[in-house]
Amino acid sequence: MAHTDHQTTRRVLRREIAGTIGLLTDEHDFRAMRRYRSFTFDDHTTYLQQVEAFLRTRASQGSHTTVALFDPEEYAEFCAESGLDPDRPSSRSRFTAEIAATGPTIPYDGQALTDLVPALIDEAVRQATWEYATTLLARLGPCPTCGEDIGRAAFARASALLVRILDTAPPGDRHLVCSVSGTAEALVSVLHADEDTDGTLHLDEAEVLEFTTVLAVGLATRSPGGLVMRTSAQGKTDRIYGWRLRGDGLQPLTAGEVFDAYCTDIETGDLISPESGVDYCVAPDLGEEGTASEHRH
Repeated sequence: MAHTDHQTTRRVLRREIAGTIGLLTDEHDFRAMRRYRSFTFDDHTTYLQQVEAFLRTRASQGSHTTVALFDPEEYAEFCAESGLDPDRPSSRSRFTAEIAATGPTIPYDGQALTDLVPALIDEAVRQATWEYATTLLARLGPCPTCGEDIGRAAFARASALLVRILDTAPPGDRHLVCSVSGTAEALVSVLHADEDTDGTLHLDEAEVLEFTTVLAVGLATRSPGGLVMRTSAQGKTDRIYGWRLRGDGLQPLTAGEVFDAYCTDIETGDLISPESGVDYCVAPDLGEEGTASEHRH
């Protein structure tokens, strides 16, 4: 009787424990891990199937699991810096715990790996973009003329512009893309803003932070770039419009420029048929918020 009680208690405890699994999302990373004898999988497809079965089992038992992106190169560096043997399962567990605390993760809620993997990769790209953009802003330092922190000022301006852009948009869901190409690495950030029937906007805080940071980099460095918005509302035609980064402000694109941007193949330059039920239009007036500021850093 006591033995049965202990087994029941352990089962309850297992349900209470949250876990993280480090996932090798592509064949290249999987092959890199096969050099370790303790990594016993020999086929990536089978490995993914086993991971998915394991996740489903934990979910059926009421256990919460998050999935993290496992990078073999970062793992090797982690083991070297920590003095760990990389060919031990315990080392992989410690690394997984580390990336769960500092890296991108996705909670598993029963979705197929074919849906989870792209979401996990997107999250990793988003975090890397934010970290890189944040580093760029921090390196700008103070303005030699007035002493103002250039990166902080640009972030404040980008935040004000984003608020203005969302406020002037027609009713409906918003989908924004900001791209900056003048830095060593091209930056692209996406922001979704879904609107309830009462007009309330729902924004992901992490998306807002990354989007604002990327826009701030473009403004602070006066790099080539642009911002495009698509609005969608039930029973209405989708509207697409945008701005180019000009100095430390935004300049509206003409309807023709928006049309050309969306209806031209980036790689070949060939024309693409425009979407049906879409209006390519001029951006609404942002007022003074859209113009460049008088101060020049």
